Order: sequence, then C-alpha cells, then structure tokens
Amino acid sequence: MSRPLPSLAATALACGLLAACGGSSSADHTNDAAGDGWPVTLDNCDRKVDVQAEPERIVSLNQGSTEILLSLGLADRMVGTAGWTDPILPSLEAENDTVERLADQAPSYEDLLATEPDLVTASFTGTLGPGGVTTFEQLEELGVPSYLSAAECGKTEAGNTDGARDGTLEVEAIFTEVSDLATLTGERARGEEVVAELQDRFDTADETDAEGISALYWFANAESPYMAGCCGGPGIVNRALGLENVFDDTQDEWPQIGWETVADRDPDVIVLGDLTRKSQTAETAEAKIDFLESNPATREMTAVRQKRYIALAGAELNPSIRIVDAVEKVADGLRDLGLVD
Repeated sequence: MSRPLPSLAATALACGLLAACGGSSSADHTNDAAGDGWPVTLDNCDRKVDVQAEPERIVSLNQGSTEILLSLGLADRMVGTAGWTDPILPSLEAENDTVERLADQAPSYEDLLATEPDLVTASFTGTLGPGGVTTFEQLEELGVPSYLSAAECGKTEAGNTDGARDGTLEVEAIFTEVSDLATLTGERARGEEVVAELQDRFDTADETDAEGISALYWFANAESPYMAGCCGGPGIVNRALGLENVFDDTQDEWPQIGWETVADRDPDVIVLGDLTRKSQTAETAEAKIDFLESNPATREMTAVRQKRYIALAGAELNPSIRIVDAVEKVADGLRDLGLVD
C-alpha cells in the first residue's frame, strides 16, 4: 500500500530549528523479519542500508544508477534522476521518459528534498558524499536510506570520484550493485536475470585476445586531460581483452596527465570518451580527434597517424552496467582496425 510521506523539506527545517532529529533505527533487520519481505538491511561501503518498507519514491543521482533501476523495471517507483553524461540506453528510453529529470548534472539539495524520496541511490562519492548533493548522514537524519554503488567502495580519498583505489575494480562489483539495488527494492528475481544476461555477454566478449596491444583511454578535457589509470572501469575492459593500458602504473582512477607524457607513451589505439554533456572541453569524440590531429605534441603519435580510434560513451567508461557494452565495443573496434582476429 502506498503511504503519504511527510514533507522532507519541512522535516529538514524542523531539524534545523530544533537540532533534535533522530536517525533511522540502528537495530539489525533482515528480510525475513516480516512476511512481505520487509524490512531489508544490507552492507554498503562499510555502513548498513536499512530499508523499512518497499521504496515507492526513488531518486537516482547518477546515470549509472538510473540505468540499473530502470533495468529492474522500477520506472513507476522513481521520482527523479540526475547526473547525465550521455543519452539513455535505447532499450530504456521509453521508461526513462516517464521519470522526471531533476538536473542534467547535480541537482540542488533542495530539489532532491522536494521529491520526498524514500530511497536515494548514487554511482559516485562525489555525488553522495562530502561536497556532493548530500551525504549518507544528512539523509539518515531525515529517515531516508541511501545506497552508493559497490564500485565506489574502497576509494582511498573520500568524496574524490577520480581518486585512487585500495585495490582493483572487478566486474563483480557492478554485478553486486545490481543485486543490491534489486534486494533493496524487492526485485530480486529480476536482478538475477539482469546479472545473468550481463555475465553471459561479458564472458562472450572475454574470448577476444588483444595480448600485446597497448591502449590509452581519454575521458575529457583538452587542457589537462583525464586519462584512465590502472584500476577503474577501463581496467575491467583491459583485463577482459588482454589489452595493456599505457598508464597502468597510475593508481588514480582518472588522473590528469600532460600531453608530452601522453605522446611519450605512444599507444597502439586510443579509446575516446564521446560525451554529450558540455561541462568541459573536448567532450565529443570528434572534438578529441580534431585536437589530437592538430596538436604538435600528439599528431605524430602512432595511433593518431594511423587513425586508430575507438569511441565510447562516457557512461561506458564509468563503472556501470555499460562496462559490458564497453568490452563488446572495444573488442569490435579492435577487429575493425585489424588489430585482432
């Protein structure tokens, strides 16, 4: 049954005036505690997410999280999305059109509260964390549970989306995120189907052998470009296909690296972020190619001279269900370039 929620904006105001709002219950709950499967508790990045009843007003603060929720068939229970780098997956377009877009990038905290959410999800610590739209703690004071992508757990710099990791991101973390969101929303069966389909596609693409081929991943920014380090989403692609990342010696997820250093590494192929947002320079693949072929520091690189480019959407370079698309597209691109059979 749907329950009207108290206005979160009003609750936030009351908290500010009284300085006495309590958080959600700290008692342990399991999904066996109630006959209808609620409440549900799971571990998430060294904290617990405690959802007392079936969420009916979900807000996703990043595209990656949004696409998982839509894949789980939750459009009718979503009241807002934000944080977009690219168009929605075509297969999810109709469902996405029914959900309000709060902002192309980060919404304000006030706009988030105005939706009266009963679950908030995010892909990045830069969105759900210090300096972001809000934090776990702020939402907990309002009795609103929140979930951060399992792919963000283990970052050594809290709140730094591009920071270093404690270890190497594996594709299993993305499957965990799908399973976690399915559990929190009561869609476990659908979650198992989504993970099985992704795993099957990943295993098929994994059969490509790109051993001995070096690659560079450029996400955005012409002046001080963001290039992929060893251990984020592109690392999953590299290990699946046997590619060597020319900046595998860099632990940061997306370090900013000078063009002279880039040219010195001279990769065999360049994977380009083809973004539709307009927050930085050289967002599209076309703009990146124009820069590479006109810049004195880069135009003599092997991949530039031989036009060995593979374009990926920004969402395919981020840790999300689209990382499987990235593995497939890079494998196809390598074949098209004649670098693999």
